[in-house]
Amino acid sequence: MSGYDRVVQPAAGDGALENHLGGDEAKNYRQYEFDMVAPHVGRSLLEIGSGLGHFAEQFLPRLDRLVVSDFDPYCVEQLRSRFADRDDVDVLQFGLPTDIPLHDPVDTVVMMNVLEHIEDDVAALKSLAAVTKPGGRIVIWVPGYMQLYGDFDRKVGHVTRYTPKTLRATVVGAGLRPQILKPINFLGGIAWWLAVRKGGVGYPDPRLVKIYDRTVVPTTRFLEKLFRPPFGQTVFCVARVPK
Repeated sequence: MSGYDRVVQPAAGDGALENHLGGDEAKNYRQYEFDMVAPHVGRSLLEIGSGLGHFAEQFLPRLDRLVVSDFDPYCVEQLRSRFADRDDVDVLQFGLPTDIPLHDPVDTVVMMNVLEHIEDDVAALKSLAAVTKPGGRIVIWVPGYMQLYGDFDRKVGHVTRYTPKTLRATVVGAGLRPQILKPINFLGGIAWWLAVRKGGVGYPDPRLVKIYDRTVVPTTRFLEKLFRPPFGQTVFCVARVPK
């Protein structure tokens, strides 16, 4: 589940808390996500855990083919409605790890805040590699560092938070080759630690998210152009499927 447009059925409970990280309160962060991922996306894209489809939809102008997916029936229903008039968009329902019902491989897979929900993360990546063309990319965006793990993570079903070292082990264990692997959103990591781990906040307050989006995100983006942070709220990886 991504933290920015994923929803569950209204009565589903705490899983919906991930919604509070996004929407109109996080426009700068949405753009940050897109700008990080877009350079690594080819002409055909499978997104895992597409939610309502807001993130994947941004890539349509540059794609020949888009496949969106989710495990939640409500999200799948909304995806089918959203892309009903698009012949170049397919909608799938499945959960990882599993055999993915995709007959024609794609050159790019994107999973935003999904892998941390899966117990057998190596098997999940192997499933994705099986539907990715040789030489293609799997783009992974996951929450970083167990020092930041708190009540929010438990409520939304996070099995773990990753470091570059632990994510590398998972990626290599799946037979993939890390091309880019680094922590990002350094200031966001500090803010999260102060609010969630020290401040005792069970989930992000939308009002604070809005302030964070207007101030911290632009500053973080500027600083990350100057140096590679040693730590971050997120770990970002681009992995290659061997030819």
